[in-house]
Amino acid sequence: MAQENPYKILQDVASITFERIKNEQAQIQQDPEILKVIVEEELLPYVDYKFAGAKVLGKYFKSVPREQIPLFFEEFRKYLIATYAVALAQYEDQDVLFEPEKDFSGKKAVTVRAVIKDDERPDIKIAFKVRRSSKTKEWKAYDMVAEGISVLSSKRSEFESVLRQEGIDKVIAIMQEKNAQKISVKKDA
Repeated sequence: MAQENPYKILQDVASITFERIKNEQAQIQQDPEILKVIVEEELLPYVDYKFAGAKVLGKYFKSVPREQIPLFFEEFRKYLIATYAVALAQYEDQDVLFEPEKDFSGKKAVTVRAVIKDDERPDIKIAFKVRRSSKTKEWKAYDMVAEGISVLSSKRSEFESVLRQEGIDKVIAIMQEKNAQKISVKKDA
């Protein structure tokens, strides 16, 4: 997939991911954990989870012992997989409409907006924060904002007091616990 256009990348990734969810719906109903596999295979290659993880740690990043960083990033990666898989468990062939492209030449970061349209529910506005890596020059998402709520900001506020009071080991333990939880999807009546 071409890495030059962040708008096209996100549209292509969303299209492939939602198409796969639609095609594998029977298997997902039997085993919702398949959603984690889909997220890992289709979405995660286009997510800068290390940048996102560092943003979540915020000012505490520098105080985390160096030997803990790889474990934190690995658990955060799994945590993102679980978070996105749970969100995708609600997907039932809704339309995803992306905003028209804006000029991104010379930019290091852009916001790609979309709307999830569903005849039975109000529209859901989402925005993907995407940055261009200074090393690889690839565009990758690092945050998703749904209805004004940032995944990064909510995770940062969720972990900040734990980091301050109990340290990185407790944050990693919380993520490991969440990562071990099974996903459930609503069954058709």
